[in-house]
Parts: sequence; C-alpha cells; structure tokens
Amino acid sequence: MSFDNAYESLLGHEDAHWAFGTGFSEALSGVNREFPTGVDRDALAAYCLMVGDDALILSQRLSEWCSRAPELEEDIALANIALDLLGQARMLLTRAGEVLGRDEDALAYLRDEREFRNVHLAEIDCGPGPGGDFATTIARLLVFSSWRLALFSCLRGSADPVLAAVAEKGLKELAYHRDHAAQWTVRLGDGTDESHRRMQAGLERVWPFVDELFARHRVEAALTGVAVDPASLRSEVDGVLDAVLSAAGLTRPADRRAARVAGMAGRDGVHTEAMGFLLAEMQHLHRSLPGAVW
Repeated sequence: MSFDNAYESLLGHEDAHWAFGTGFSEALSGVNREFPTGVDRDALAAYCLMVGDDALILSQRLSEWCSRAPELEEDIALANIALDLLGQARMLLTRAGEVLGRDEDALAYLRDEREFRNVHLAEIDCGPGPGGDFATTIARLLVFSSWRLALFSCLRGSADPVLAAVAEKGLKELAYHRDHAAQWTVRLGDGTDESHRRMQAGLERVWPFVDELFARHRVEAALTGVAVDPASLRSEVDGVLDAVLSAAGLTRPADRRAARVAGMAGRDGVHTEAMGFLLAEMQHLHRSLPGAVW
C-alpha cells in the first residue's frame, strides 16, 4: 500500500474489509504513542490486553472456519472478519507491550493460559470440529460484534491516543461484522424449520456468556477517561439484539450466567476448558521454532 504511515491508513482507507495490521511492519508506526498524563501505565497495559485478547482469540476461532464454511462467499467473509480482529489485536498488544517490555508476538504466542484476559465468549468452541455449528458461530459473532461496536464507539473519546485511533478505525469494520451476523441470523431464523431450530440453539449456547461482557472489572474502574464502563453499554446492545431477534422470529434466551471460579472469569485469567486446546494450536509453531520469522 502507498500510505506514508499507519496513522494515515487508520483514518483514510475506504475499504471496510481491509484489515489494519497489514501494509506496515510495525503495528503502531506513525500513531501517537504518548501516554496520557496521570494514567496508571500498568492498568492501561492490562486494559489493552483485555480488549486485544478479545480480538485475538475470536480471530483464532473464526479462522477455524477457513475452507469449512457452508459456501465459498462465507468462507471468505469469515476469514476477512478474522483478519480485521487480528489487526486490532496487533495494535492493542503492541501498546500493552510498550509497558510490559514484550512485543506483540511474545504476548500472543508465549503467554500461558492464565495470562490471557479475554472474555469467555471469544474462546468457547462453536466449530468447525466435532459438534461445531455454523449457527452457533453466527450467534456468537452477533453478540460479540454488537457489544464491541458499542465499546469502540465510546473508546473513540479515550484519553489514550492509541485506544482512540484503534477504535476510530475499528468502527467501520465492526459495523460490517455486526451487519453480516445480523443478516445470517435473520436468514437462518426466518428460514426452514431446521435452520430456525439450529439458530435458536446457537443463541442458547452463547447466552450464558453474555453477562460477562457487561461486568465492570477493577482495571476498567481504575482508568477513568481512558477505559469504558461496560455496564453502560448494556441498554444499547440489548436494543440491537432484541431488534435482530425479533426480525428473525427468534426468542431471546433466558438470562443466565455461566459458572465462575471463586467469582473470577476471563478478565481474571480464569478460562473455560476450550482455551487450552485453542492456545495449543495457536502457539504450537512459534513455540516449536523459537525465534523463527516468516
């Protein structure tokens, strides 16, 4: 690409399907990297890990559908969404690494399970392996993208210039992710009896992990003016989800929370059984050939 720096590409590219994270070798090249005055840098790094890990882990999950989606166009669409999220993860992990003294690759490939801070919704196994289901993947993408779009809308005003830049660029991508998932939700929910049944079942599978998205963590509470209180997003996200489910003829599942361990969940480094298997696959090559580049 012909951009002089990454910041120009963040703000000026018109292709909603373009994944920032490509076209330049350094993830934050050209972006204002000054730290806001009076902000706890360790807390900022932890928050960037939270938001970055959400994107990284769901990107890995969506990439599992490559060559396995129900039609070629959808195969490409899910791969593009995965790349968008990977681009967001690159920049956020790089920002965290400026404080932690580790680059984006080290944070992605050399952390253990307890060091990851993503929400459980991103990691649960929806497919395409044994028992995997496309409708469940769409249900997760609908919930995740609706929530993340609302989050990024608020993060545009963050006092941290990197978070603000990532959010500004990510809005266009996330709007596409949400619309894509909404279209599939309506198509399946308002389709055949079988597609309706499976779409409803997909919603039931992911719904226990919705509540975690809106639980305020102590890191977010410590970053006034930088982070977003996720509880403030609930009304907007619920409105979007209710509208889509109504159009699809689907029933909103009963609110129920997935079990926690001593009150802890993904933001605290406590994950589901699926996370270990996901990391084993994602990190295998880097750990097997340490220092390798490609």
